[in-house]
Amino acid sequence: MARMSRFAEQPRVVLPGSEKAAPPTSVLKEPTSPTSRLTVSVIVKRKQPLKISRRGPVRVTRADYKKQHAADSAASKLVRAFAREFKLKAEPDPTSVTRRTIRLTGTVANMQKAFGVVLEQRTIEGVEYRVREGAIHLPASLIDSVVAVIGLDNRPQAQPHFRIRQPHAVSTSYTPVQIAQAYQFPINATAAGQTIALIELGGGYRQADLTSYFKSLSLVAPIVNAVSVDGGKNSPTDASGADGEVMLDIEVSAAVAPGAKVTVYFAPNTDQGFIDAITTAVHDTTNKPSVISISWGGPESSWTQQSLTALDAACQSAAALGITITVAAGDNGSSDGGTGNNVDFPASSPHVLSCGGTTLEVGGANIVSETVWNETASNEGATGGGVSTVFALPTWQAKSGIPASSTTSGGRGVPDVAGDADPATGYTVRVDGQTLVIGGTSAVAPLWAGLIAVANQQLGTTVGFIQPAIYAAKAASAFHDITEGNNGAFSSGPGWDACTGLGSPIASKLIPLLAPPSTPTQSVNKRKKPVKAKTS
Repeated sequence: MARMSRFAEQPRVVLPGSEKAAPPTSVLKEPTSPTSRLTVSVIVKRKQPLKISRRGPVRVTRADYKKQHAADSAASKLVRAFAREFKLKAEPDPTSVTRRTIRLTGTVANMQKAFGVVLEQRTIEGVEYRVREGAIHLPASLIDSVVAVIGLDNRPQAQPHFRIRQPHAVSTSYTPVQIAQAYQFPINATAAGQTIALIELGGGYRQADLTSYFKSLSLVAPIVNAVSVDGGKNSPTDASGADGEVMLDIEVSAAVAPGAKVTVYFAPNTDQGFIDAITTAVHDTTNKPSVISISWGGPESSWTQQSLTALDAACQSAAALGITITVAAGDNGSSDGGTGNNVDFPASSPHVLSCGGTTLEVGGANIVSETVWNETASNEGATGGGVSTVFALPTWQAKSGIPASSTTSGGRGVPDVAGDADPATGYTVRVDGQTLVIGGTSAVAPLWAGLIAVANQQLGTTVGFIQPAIYAAKAASAFHDITEGNNGAFSSGPGWDACTGLGSPIASKLIPLLAPPSTPTQSVNKRKKPVKAKTS
């Protein structure tokens, strides 16, 4: 009996970083039914921390990762015992140890007792959600074992970063293939043998659209498969919804990386769904993605600290395993849609390649001009960028002239790189039977994911965490340095800037620089006439 009551009798302690603010505009409907059921994800600590030296060219094998950096067995055992005491069921999951995630299912009444929270049904912008406010409280003995408890609250966490072009007096568009040519992707590039993972928090795709679209490009349609995470699924609706995001991601990434397979991880738009989707992709030993593209996010301030920590840790695991993650930097300029200056997360994670946006003009296969994407005057967005208030300045950005953070803890500069994102010079894609022109930094993340897939194929190894390589002085010649324009508070200039990072890619020069030091650099086909960026 003493064993059964050991958690209930312990003093309760706030789980650090679990504090969640009330929705700014919501209407209370009623307390959540105590008999309704839900599933939460409890993320436990690692056996051993991942060290800085383990990132970059030095990889951790999956066997070593599981042995040294997966879930701490004592922590997992403690959480499972806690679950049993509060009548919560630990769901069977063969990836639980590597993902460090234990999924617990139970009634609302038992969840409230177990985690010391109150759950309510609130209406936000006409939609009802389950909401919690304040902190999660755990028995004292669990505090050192648990990193995060996510899923108690199911309000939306992120937004897709795509923009459908509105009518313009003067505008143009390009196929992804034309964009790849402008950025000097290798001639006859292939990404055979690579799998590109896409994280999607809504929407879906239709195979008929993919078949038609890639036929129009004279390309073989990619093999695309969907993976369900936390009940998410491929659910196409209409072109004005999240389908635009899903189709843009698939069509851009696969068009610039012919031969690559595409695996789409569909999850609910919650912090739980987002994090579980990333950990599922990182540790998917069936589809084995070598690069993950994320086009969803939200201001750092919209996340709880526990969710920021847990998602960043998932990206750190990817870096250690040699998987590159590309992330859209946001479409609302330096404010990121808020007050003052803000950066988007997960683009601000120091373990991802943050992708900003440009306005690109191409003549033939040559870049005529490339400037910072800023169409706020016509209400069509601007590239995100700025300085994190959460994540410290990484060592590889130390000499890049990153502006000072407004907090002592922050400092990571956003973005790292850029590419065409302006809807006025956007991408021609097919969504739900319609041909549309779409822009946004959502297009840049899959563009760079495709480039990484091509690099992996050409180099015969995954390039993994590329920041140390691209921020090295010798890599400057592999980028079009964007020096004209601003995103609101920040202006572009020589070298790194908080609008377009290091610039857009000159892929034929960049790919050889991404080879890990131990890997002999293979020859990369180059175009006969190298193109230099111009500004106008």
